[in-house]
Amino acid sequence: MSVFTDKNVYNTRPAECSEKENTCYNTLEALGIAFERACHEHIGTIEGLLEVNELLGVSIHKNLFLCNAQKTDFYLVVMPGEKPFKTKLLSPQLGCSRLSFAPGEFMEEKINCTPGSASVLGLLFDDDISVRLVIDKDILNYEYFGLHPCDNATSLKIKTADIIEKLIPATHHTPTFVEL
Repeated sequence: MSVFTDKNVYNTRPAECSEKENTCYNTLEALGIAFERACHEHIGTIEGLLEVNELLGVSIHKNLFLCNAQKTDFYLVVMPGEKPFKTKLLSPQLGCSRLSFAPGEFMEEKINCTPGSASVLGLLFDDDISVRLVIDKDILNYEYFGLHPCDNATSLKIKTADIIEKLIPATHHTPTFVEL
């Protein structure tokens, strides 16, 4: 059974979408960032996106929303979808104690995303720059970046160079590159 609600790929925003998705599309358009878009069922795991990856010709990256034990420091970690995450490799590179997954309410509060839809585009909603962006260096080896527009029923394909050189600077975040 297919995960798609529409098995076409589009280069435009959907006719109707939420306010947060509109913010994402408006930003991409304002920055001159081209994208390809596929619509599908809500998918909350990397494993569930295999069909989407094939249609778009991209690997949707893992976007992990983490925090410290006190829930005072927050991190959006972006890494290849097929790579296993090991917090013991990350924490020493960031100079912090072991991190864990942040509760969903913090994700919604900080980056306007629900669990399963975390995305670099969510940093558009982090007005006080309270979330630290952490990117696995291997991401730079991918020509394209696969992500959600803050909704896990849509996936986008964008050139990695556009994410790194245009989108991230527009969010006023400075990425920390690590090896995971």
